[in-house]
Amino acid sequence: MASDMSVLQVILSSIFIFGICLAWYYFTSPLKSIPGPFLAKFTNFWRLIDTYNGRAELTHKFLHEKYGQAVRIGPNLVSLNDPDLVRTIYNLKGDFLKSDFYTVNDSKVGNVTIKTVFGIQTNEMHSQMLRPVQKLYKMGHILTLEPLVDHTINHLFRRLDELFVDASNAGTTCKIDEWVVFFAWDVIGQVTFSRSMGFLDAACDHSGYLDVSDKINDYFGVIGQLPALDHWLAKNPVWPIGPLTVDKAAAYCAEQSIARQKGVDVKYVDQKDMLDDFLELKSLNPEMIDDNTVIGYMLVNILAGADTTSIAIRAIIYFTLKNPRVYKRLQQEIDNANLSVPVAYKDAAKLPYLEAVIRESSRYFAGVGLLLERVVPASGLTLPDGTFLPPGTNVGMSAWTVHQSKKVFGEDAGSFVPERWLRYEDLETQEEYESRRSAMRQADLSFGAGKRICLGRNISILEIYKLIPSLFLTYDISLVDPQKEWKVQNSWFVRQSDIDVRIQRRKFATV
Repeated sequence: MASDMSVLQVILSSIFIFGICLAWYYFTSPLKSIPGPFLAKFTNFWRLIDTYNGRAELTHKFLHEKYGQAVRIGPNLVSLNDPDLVRTIYNLKGDFLKSDFYTVNDSKVGNVTIKTVFGIQTNEMHSQMLRPVQKLYKMGHILTLEPLVDHTINHLFRRLDELFVDASNAGTTCKIDEWVVFFAWDVIGQVTFSRSMGFLDAACDHSGYLDVSDKINDYFGVIGQLPALDHWLAKNPVWPIGPLTVDKAAAYCAEQSIARQKGVDVKYVDQKDMLDDFLELKSLNPEMIDDNTVIGYMLVNILAGADTTSIAIRAIIYFTLKNPRVYKRLQQEIDNANLSVPVAYKDAAKLPYLEAVIRESSRYFAGVGLLLERVVPASGLTLPDGTFLPPGTNVGMSAWTVHQSKKVFGEDAGSFVPERWLRYEDLETQEEYESRRSAMRQADLSFGAGKRICLGRNISILEIYKLIPSLFLTYDISLVDPQKEWKVQNSWFVRQSDIDVRIQRRKFATV
């Protein structure tokens, strides 16, 4: 009996001490005045579980509607949604460094850890890695790759014709969400190493890379909420636990680089690609760029380029088809522009309503659904209401909450309205319109913002501005069931599925 009492006393004492520690932590935390879910004040497991459930972007919207512009969603993490803070947190100086969340995106080939431009935290390392390749991602250089995108658009349309338009296949349901992904991955393969990834030909995930990519994002989004777990799971040096992270993709990139350098890689088009550019930079800057750096550059293209682009294209197609008024106006603008297919970027960029639809789709359905986490610098951060966040606090903003700001985007911010990006002719002057449009663009987090804005955004922009007008110029597209909603899964990227359509050639369309 005495022994049992001793055990009970130990248990009760432990619980009491643990409770005292929690109370001390709660009442002494500099973030104690920031409202938020009760459990989130004590543990990051709360947000890890919420992210695992797959719709964290809706949780963030709900919490900000309930608690206001600052919400504590972790012991040391504050979610913010005031658009005025975008230029502060994501400024061009980069003094708000990326948090440890991004370290989960590092890859390992053998025993070597490979960091990418996306995941590097320090400004010095980021600048060192970015400086040599920055010019390659300028739109002027990206446009030299336009023939490779043209090639893939033509290939996509041939496959759509064969499987969903011609002869006995006419009227067959097309899962356009899948074909958009096949297209985006094949484009990235072409522009990176002049080789299609083979998805359009196979009409399926023949290599398993799409599944691996989804698992990478699932792991990154969830484990990134508690990054210390990564060292015990996927990066465990003794017994890795969990799905393959970016290692398989890194190995594939390594194979392409080695083959090109040995001269055994056969290019199927006579066109300089980005791997050529990366290897040329390596030869010119051997002290700065080694083989692992080249792999890191390719990984940025492969892992981020296809997902962000396909999500944006799906959203544009879906919301256009869901809104017949938008579809009609967009198609009229495209028809009246005297375009040829594939549509040239320079011609597409001149179409104001096309731009409005593209911008509104990315605003209304942002591709990234988690916080873009940063660390408050030594100067601290004072919020608009006067609340002070001390150095070392993790803060972040989500496009899904910032893009809902009525202050910036209007009272109808919760609706899909492409016209908000155009001038309201009878309601505002040109100067008022330019001021309003500037405010919307400054609050746009579709590709991030500031010093760490998405490096490959111009590749994505090129694909989108070419494919969308080419698609609607070539085909009449309709939803199989206009009342059916798509499915959405958020694990860093907000992936959509179940967009079933029927397509038919427009009578005057030629490729």
